Amino acid sequence: ALPQLLEKIPDRTAMLTGAAILVAGMFLGPPVGQYPLLLALWFVLGLGYSIAQTPSGRLIRRSADAVDRPALFAAQFALSHACWLITYPIAGRVGAAMGLPFTYVLIGAIGVIALLAAMGLWPRHDPDVIAHVHADLPHGHPHIEDSIWTEAGYEHAHGFAVDDRHPRWPKAS
Repeated sequence: ALPQLLEKIPDRTAMLTGAAILVAGMFLGPPVGQYPLLLALWFVLGLGYSIAQTPSGRLIRRSADAVDRPALFAAQFALSHACWLITYPIAGRVGAAMGLPFTYVLIGAIGVIALLAAMGLWPRHDPDVIAHVHADLPHGHPHIEDSIWTEAGYEHAHGFAVDDRHPRWPKAS
């Protein structure tokens, strides 16, 4: 159902919703004491995780040229595993020392911080096609064929990816 859902809603909305489901699931964890409830909680956590992670490949493909994608996929893999390398031992140590109810709340709090950071760092308005200016390309360069000259340089719009011609994401206007 997620591919159909992603045709109707932006990746940001889906991923942040999935993360919010994960966080909510962690805060629902402390009272869980029976196996059937634990299975239901695991289902909720798995649902949230799937919704949060599945669109990540789309974001990477959208954000980079084909030649740069392997490095970005590797970086995303390394970053996700680095986060697990931090939180799994925290969950294990704290769970053993202070019990699972406290651990659910602690990991939920870490999730809240991560969710708030994602909401702040990922702009609400994140279009695929971005108008931008090239002040450094010479007249006649193939990349700026469809551009118009302004005082700032050659302005045009296209699906934006950070690459050799676009070393930085354009500032929001």
